Amino acid sequence: MRRLALALLLTLAGVGLCMLRPVASAEPPSEFTVLTADITGAISPAQVEVLQDVLRQAATDQADMVLLRLDTPGGLVTSMREMVQLILNAPRPVAVWVGPSGARAASAGVFLVAASTVAAMSPQSTIGAASPVGMGGKDVDATMASKVKNDIISLVRGVAEARGRNVDWYVKSVEDADSITATEAVLLKVVDYLAVDPADLMEQLAGKGLAWQGRTIRFSARNVHFVEFSLGARHRLLSWLLDPQVAYLLLLGGMAGLFFELATPGAIFPGVFGGLCLLLGLYAMSVLPTNVAGILLILFGLVLFVLELKVASYGMLSVAALVSLFIGSTILFRTEAGVAGLPLSTIISGLAGFVLIFGGVAYLVTRAQLRKSPVGGEAMVGLVGEVRTWSHGKGTIFINGETWNARSVSDLVLAPGDQVRVAGLDGLTLRVESFETGPSDLGRP
Repeated sequence: MRRLALALLLTLAGVGLCMLRPVASAEPPSEFTVLTADITGAISPAQVEVLQDVLRQAATDQADMVLLRLDTPGGLVTSMREMVQLILNAPRPVAVWVGPSGARAASAGVFLVAASTVAAMSPQSTIGAASPVGMGGKDVDATMASKVKNDIISLVRGVAEARGRNVDWYVKSVEDADSITATEAVLLKVVDYLAVDPADLMEQLAGKGLAWQGRTIRFSARNVHFVEFSLGARHRLLSWLLDPQVAYLLLLGGMAGLFFELATPGAIFPGVFGGLCLLLGLYAMSVLPTNVAGILLILFGLVLFVLELKVASYGMLSVAALVSLFIGSTILFRTEAGVAGLPLSTIISGLAGFVLIFGGVAYLVTRAQLRKSPVGGEAMVGLVGEVRTWSHGKGTIFINGETWNARSVSDLVLAPGDQVRVAGLDGLTLRVESFETGPSDLGRP
């Protein structure tokens, strides 16, 4: 009986050990893959596409986490909303690290930090200033500001609450344009970690664990493997193209090329180059918040410059064209929260370059009009040719590789091989004189 009880006790103990063994032997995965990518510059559709491709690659490669290195002055509200939605619904945890030192997460960047699964900042970086501003940094009017603020405050409040961060500060960053340093952000629980680089962030995160979808993911800092997402040529071109200043300069460059082609037909290259720049500029402006009135005023300025070459306005059309270009450039972009608009220096330098091109073309056209035409009948006067046939004061002469009908200014007796000078032109018949007698004024203008 005792032996049976002892055997039963040993059996139960063995079963208990077997049940406990999997829990006791649970270890972090052998490798924790982190897909990293840069989100820099103004937030635009180009950055939205980058984030979409990053998340798609993370799902395809079975990455354990996505880490975004953020440095942005802000951007389009529509693009920011798309990126926030992508982060909130990402199939993998998305960490945002504002770095390196000196980087910022301003305006639209605040919302990306608020929406991230893990938020971190490097020392000497800043975050904040999420109040709506107009293009070029001007405050929007009271009614528009109230609508925009209420809209984005509700967004930032929702994402900050969902991530367990300091809701009051995120609201303050929108209402009062508050901005703080990385150290202050950690103390105020605006972000989760202060990390000098992504490796430092992952080391801190490994010690605490990564909270994700109701569970805590454990991993070893020694097993973290970083995989860099490489930006393709398309992403780089799109990011460059969707900069408002680049789009504006492309528009002016395209207009300058077309103006040169219209003023001097046959140049070809300026027209092709101008057409390409104009199409790229118009594509960028179809994506950016652009005012149609601004584009029309700029194009109207181009028309006035072309008319200046055709109409004697004594400079009035040029002045009107400059005024049209300046006003159109000033109102070219609509008010949008966080988008860096056109600085006055860019507008002035762009218009100055356009005026220089216009002045150069006008000078060439004027000089060509004042210069004696090198083509037509007048170009034949003074040339020397050779008589091929001659009879009764008329015949044919060979000149400049061509055979022309000719008649003499006076009753000349010529023979084949004699040289004559062209004195004038009657239709398609040349009036010639003896080469030895010197040029005659007859028939000259």
